[in-house]
Amino acid sequence: MATQMELAKRGVLSEEMRYVAEREGVSADFIRRRVAEGRIIIPKNVARELPPLGIGEGLRVKVNANIGTSRDLCDVDRELRKAEVAVEAGADTLMDLSTGGDLDEIRRRILREVEVPLGTVPIYQAAVEAQMRHGAIINMTEDDIFNVIERHARDGVDFMTVHCGVTKESVERVIRQNRLLGIVSRGGTFLTAWILHNGEENPLYTNYDYLLEIAEEYDVTLSLGDGLRPGCIHDATDAPQLQELLILGELVDRARERGVQTMVEGPGHLPLDHIEANVRLEKTLCKGAPFYVLGPLVTDVAPGYDHIVGAIGGALAAMAGADFLCYVTPSEHLALPDVEDVREGVIAARIAAHAADLVRRRELHARWDYEISKARADLDWERHLKLALDPVRARRIREERAPGRGEVCTMCGEFCAIKLLREYLLHAEH
Repeated sequence: MATQMELAKRGVLSEEMRYVAEREGVSADFIRRRVAEGRIIIPKNVARELPPLGIGEGLRVKVNANIGTSRDLCDVDRELRKAEVAVEAGADTLMDLSTGGDLDEIRRRILREVEVPLGTVPIYQAAVEAQMRHGAIINMTEDDIFNVIERHARDGVDFMTVHCGVTKESVERVIRQNRLLGIVSRGGTFLTAWILHNGEENPLYTNYDYLLEIAEEYDVTLSLGDGLRPGCIHDATDAPQLQELLILGELVDRARERGVQTMVEGPGHLPLDHIEANVRLEKTLCKGAPFYVLGPLVTDVAPGYDHIVGAIGGALAAMAGADFLCYVTPSEHLALPDVEDVREGVIAARIAAHAADLVRRRELHARWDYEISKARADLDWERHLKLALDPVRARRIREERAPGRGEVCTMCGEFCAIKLLREYLLHAEH
């Protein structure tokens, strides 16, 4: 079966392309041409039935929410509740980052119970299984890695993070750089440890053609992971990060030749004045491949509020051209998020995405802002609440703090500017 990119290159409009075009308010041929070029992806495994989603140039900015167990907190039902809450809050995709429990069963339950594209990081499971089977992560074999990748693809996973750009040369550069936080990516660290112990090249890099073969068979989108992303502001936009990006640009080209859809993951911690340059650099080196960013986090001093820090960075990144925001929760750098953290993380990322959409395609997205402002002007509280990005929280605040206030709220009360102006204008007319 041909991949979406292969069909697009042949000039064929798939049902998925038509669906995405209708949802995004663009022509089907616009979608087809961008998919053929690799500037838009439609992450949908051929084994899954779910509404298609487009990510990339000219489309609405999308939001991902991470869920997943750890060995310290392994409650599958809790993670499924997080998945449910994330989708209810407006997440476009989910990623299962589980490292504790029966990883195959957890992934398969999520695939059965959610109807949005699902991503995974197969190296996590390969590392966990290697530790159990061989006694240490550094003893995992190439077969261990690729068997897990194929298992995820066969189960129906729609996109996978693969850290192909963590090479022997780039690892040596990290060591020479003497970074403050070294490597903060779990997948990047697993592979770095493997490279240093075995003295061999990253199997995902040396066997990239085999990886493409698996991705092509199932039309799995490869999310080329930023295993050497900066983990703090001090390390932002340094040589290891940029070298990895150069490698990823080459791998994007090779994937496109095979008709495999790819996106590129971006740095986690960047000061405000680095963000636009990083987005432009990725778009140039990776020839317009969709850019998937974690945050970025624009300061390191706000544990407990990193969903806000990430939303600030996400809005700037998306305005500059990033296409896909990975949410950050209030518990980032502190603990495994709970259900409320997940909800707050999704809402914050959606605010960032919408703020950027107003700049990217104002003619399409400004209507929502106009309608809620019109409701405010009319003091139509019911419509105002229904149009809120988070109507549940908006309604709760209104009901708790403005009971029985009718037209006004308890901030201004009888001195409500809108109400007073309307009354004076009406009086003036008479």
